[in-house]
Amino acid sequence: MLFKVTGMTCGHCARAVTRALQALDPQASVEVDLGKGEVLANGTFVAAAAIAAIESEGYKAELLQA
Repeated sequence: MLFKVTGMTCGHCARAVTRALQALDPQASVEVDLGKGEVLANGTFVAAAAIAAIESEGYKAELLQA
């Protein structure tokens, strides 16, 4: 799944988003592109749960590609 995530600016942000998604699936692969403001995540979770997890860290997220 590819998400647009608004508000990420640094490594701390990337780690927070990664931890939030890996809390849903510890085996999930998460790649954060701070420059584009995108997160590519592959795991056993649904998009709505992933968006909720990202937003619980204080960022705005939307699904770009399932």
